[in-house]
Amino acid sequence: MTTAPTHTPPAETATTKGGPWAALIIAGIFEVGYALSVNGSEGFTDPLWSSIAVAFFLLTLFFLSVALKRIDVGIGYAVWAGIGAIGAALLGPVFFDETLTLVKGFWLAVIIGGVIWLKLADSPALTNEAADSYHRRTHTTGTSQ
Repeated sequence: MTTAPTHTPPAETATTKGGPWAALIIAGIFEVGYALSVNGSEGFTDPLWSSIAVAFFLLTLFFLSVALKRIDVGIGYAVWAGIGAIGAALLGPVFFDETLTLVKGFWLAVIIGGVIWLKLADSPALTNEAADSYHRRTHTTGTSQ
């Protein structure tokens, strides 16, 4: 009788953990490029800007799909959309006739804070700490005196 070999997945390293986040940041940068080029395409009537928009769209989807192999879709999508929204809001006034007011700046800061907290919520140390805390609360044994 033979036994099937067991496969032990490799331990997560900084590279395997950081790789999906790097892909997500790259996807976010391409999302900014997509948003800006869609605006420049003037409703896809300018062929050059339209072509650039399609290229950015394909690149952002590719890198997003790579990132979502290892990052939860809810967190990944929120971070990706946040990067796109912040980048487009900050660069819109640079490339187009748009304004960035103090109120818009405040809400962009709220988005940035949310993205940072989402990243922190995905960190192994925080996840392990929450699990340990839950385990201590639910599995404590009292001794009678």
